[in-house]
Amino acid sequence: MKALQIYDPRERTLVRTADALLAAGSILARPFHGRRHRPVPKRILLLRLERIGDLLMALAGIAAVRRFAPAATIDLVVGSWNEALARAIPSVDHIETLDARWLARDGTGLDLAAMMRRAAAWRRREYDIGINFEPDIRSNILLAAARPSWTAGYASAGGGPLLDLALDYDAGSHTSDNARRLTAAVFESQLAEATGPLLAVSEEHRQRARSIVGTVRHPLVAMHVSGGRPVKQWDPQRFGDVARKLAATRGATILLTGSEGDRALVARVKAVLPESAVIDVANGVDLLTLAALLDQSDLLVTGDTGPMHLAHAVGTPVVAVFGPSDPVRYAPRGPFDRVVRIDLPCAPCNRIRLPPARCQGKIPDCLALVSADSVFDAAAAVLDQCWSATPAR
Repeated sequence: MKALQIYDPRERTLVRTADALLAAGSILARPFHGRRHRPVPKRILLLRLERIGDLLMALAGIAAVRRFAPAATIDLVVGSWNEALARAIPSVDHIETLDARWLARDGTGLDLAAMMRRAAAWRRREYDIGINFEPDIRSNILLAAARPSWTAGYASAGGGPLLDLALDYDAGSHTSDNARRLTAAVFESQLAEATGPLLAVSEEHRQRARSIVGTVRHPLVAMHVSGGRPVKQWDPQRFGDVARKLAATRGATILLTGSEGDRALVARVKAVLPESAVIDVANGVDLLTLAALLDQSDLLVTGDTGPMHLAHAVGTPVVAVFGPSDPVRYAPRGPFDRVVRIDLPCAPCNRIRLPPARCQGKIPDCLALVSADSVFDAAAAVLDQCWSATPAR
C-alpha cells in the first residue's frame, strides 16, 4: 500500500486501517462480480463537496467530462455554499447539494452515516459512472453508497479499494491538472484543454455589478482582505498600505469585497482610504454578482482565497499573497497573475486545516514576512502590463 497523503499521524493510521479492511472486503467480493469495465455512460455522477476554490479548480475537469461524454446527463453534488456557482457551470445538467459536517464552517452539516443515506436514494437514478474529484476516504465511501456501475477517484487519502479506477493524487501538480488527469484516465484519453467559458455569469448578475460599480475611476482594483482561515490571514494593515498606495500613486478605485463576517477586517482597510476611492461590497453579495464585479475589475489583490479562483475563472489578473498554501497546487495561472511569497525552510507546509502549533494564534512567519511594498510592486507591475489609461469597460 502506498503512503497516504494525510499529515495527521493519528488520522493517517485510522485511514490506513480502514483501507486494509476495505481491500479485504473487495477481494472477498470479487469472485461474485468479477472485473468491472467502464460502461458507455448515459448518466454520470460527479462529487466536489469542498469549498469555493476547490469547485472552481475542478471546472476544467468537469468540462472535460462533458467533452468526452457529450450525450450523457451529468449530475454534480456540491456543498450548499456552492449551489449558485455550480448552476453556472455550462457542462452540468443537474445540481444536488449536500453539506458534509467536516466541511461546513458553521458547525452544521451531515455526518457520514446521514450522507450515505442520502446517497443511497440516488441509486434509483442508475448512474453508469461516478467520479469523485476530491481525495478523501469519506467522499469515496459516499460515492460507493450511490452505487454507480463504475467509479473513479483518488486513493491518496483513503478509500481506493472502493473504486474501479483509483489514481494517486499528484501533490506536485496543480489541483486543476489533477482533475483533468482523472477525467482523462476515466475516458482513456489525452488531457483535454478547456474550451469555451467554464462559468456562465448571467446578464442579470452583470447588470447588478454594473449598477454597483457605476462610472468609477479606473484602474478598478478589487481587494479581498479576509484569508478565510487565521493561518492564511495576511496582516489587514498591510492590505491597507497597498490599497492606499494604489489609490495615491495610480489613481485606483478600491473595490473591497467580503462577507458580513469580514466587516471588521474590511473596516481597517477602508479607514485609511479617501471615501471617493472606495466601493465597499463587503456585505455578502452573492457569488455570481461577485464574479461579475471581479470581471469588471482590472486586478484583484488577495490571499489564497475562493475569490482568487473566481477572478481567475472570469479572466481578471490576480496578485495573491501566499503563505502556508502551496502555490504549485493552488496558485492562479493566468498570463498576468503574480504570487507574492517568501522562501522559508518550513514553507509551504500546506497545513491549512491543522497548522503547526507555532503558527496558531498569530500570523505565521511565512505571511508576516511578506511586505506591503512587495505586494504593491507586484500589483503595479500587473497594472503596467495589462491596463491602459482608457480601458474598454
